[in-house]
Amino acid sequence: MLKRSNGLLLHISSLPGEYGIGDFGKEAYKFVDFLEKSGSKYWQILPLGITGYGDSPYQSFSAFAGNPYFIDLDVLLEEGIITRGEIDRINLNKNPGKVDYLHLYEGKMELLRKAYERGKKSLRKKLEDYYQENYHWLQEFSLYMAIKKAHGEKSWLEWDKDYRNWRSETVRTFVKRNQEEIFFWIFTQYYFENQWLRLKKYANDKGIEIIGDLPIYVSEDSADVWKNPEMFRLDENYRPITVAGCPPDAFSSTGQLWGNPIYDWENMKDNGYRWWIKRIKHSFKLYDVLRIDHFRGFEAYWEVPYGEDTAMFGQWTKGPGIELFDVIKEELGELNIIAEDLGYLTPEVEQLIKDSGFPGMKVLQFAFDPREESDYLPHNYTQNSIVYTGTHDNHTVAGWTGNIPAEELAFAKKYFKMDREEGFPWGMIRGAWSSVSKVAVAPMQDFLELGDEARMNIPSTLGENWDWRMEKHHLSEALARRIYDINRTYGRL
Repeated sequence: MLKRSNGLLLHISSLPGEYGIGDFGKEAYKFVDFLEKSGSKYWQILPLGITGYGDSPYQSFSAFAGNPYFIDLDVLLEEGIITRGEIDRINLNKNPGKVDYLHLYEGKMELLRKAYERGKKSLRKKLEDYYQENYHWLQEFSLYMAIKKAHGEKSWLEWDKDYRNWRSETVRTFVKRNQEEIFFWIFTQYYFENQWLRLKKYANDKGIEIIGDLPIYVSEDSADVWKNPEMFRLDENYRPITVAGCPPDAFSSTGQLWGNPIYDWENMKDNGYRWWIKRIKHSFKLYDVLRIDHFRGFEAYWEVPYGEDTAMFGQWTKGPGIELFDVIKEELGELNIIAEDLGYLTPEVEQLIKDSGFPGMKVLQFAFDPREESDYLPHNYTQNSIVYTGTHDNHTVAGWTGNIPAEELAFAKKYFKMDREEGFPWGMIRGAWSSVSKVAVAPMQDFLELGDEARMNIPSTLGENWDWRMEKHHLSEALARRIYDINRTYGRL
């Protein structure tokens, strides 16, 4: 299980590179080398799923499929199924500092389709074998994406009626007539998984483990809801009865309306939670440690009537509780899971976390309200926790200092005895690293002392999220030595 150590949070999309978005190519391997030099034990990433609405990795077309944007084009070049001229004509790297998702959607997917057309004959046996090995999720995903394309990329709720029922004769006929489109999506997953597992092995061989991220909910526009409508609270027209979110909080005065369908937990229980077991098992094929997002939703979740404009008018409803994790443990054994337990915590939620045995999260940016004693202050931590300077949803530390009341800033400075030379980002890193928490993690942006121009996400907003990218020169020998030194100083090597 987790030991005293450290980690660095950086999503794949934020890596530098030549093709418009971070990917599984040479820059990812250089980053692993950097982690090794810095004495880092964990590389934490965001969900690897294929992005949909708002380009969010937390709104994916599948709970199992990977994002084709992360496929390394250099491998396809070496295999001779695309050409350098084709890549250069599209010019994916117009803005090396930002991800342009529309340009990727139009350009990189065009390149992948060309690669499939050239490689499909020689790859057919491998693709068929991969399809059979992963049939339990790949069949529904590849078919879903093919039908989605035939309907102008609309959500399945907007498809012609007969396509909304995956068991219909219309769908069976579609499968027979659209094998090429279905196998294109199998092709993307074959390359995604092979490249990712190769990169993961490279990291593991250097003593670095991957912390993955599992969104609690799935997207309404997903193969999961289309194929398994009985697992969700939907009406007779397949529309959600209620959707997920969270009530007003520090991030948003009107709450966060995520819009995901709510699980039918009673039906899932009757089925032995088989879908969840399948999902967790698949996740541990991809990751060494799994952070489960919005863990408090398993005790009670905030559900909002479908059609509301905000999350203000919802209610708390009981979830499956510890029973779900007892079943998962019985089926899969002991697992390295981190419970994202941020937000409104009741005694019942705290008991669930205690019963699970999973470490919870502590975020330093939440700690410094001088009006009250906070559980996020390091002197209140227990060892069974993971401390973060901030997460993908927070300001960077440098940005945070310009967005909080002066008394909070003064308290933080006094608490950590920060000096001007060190500065707030590294002072906060030192505060996290010196705590008793098992693992201390900081986003790459904080190690680089970047402001909110490098912020990853602003909750409850659309546009200009998830697009920050690191520059190649950021991974310097000096920075690796500085991180190594703080890891050694606080016993986290």
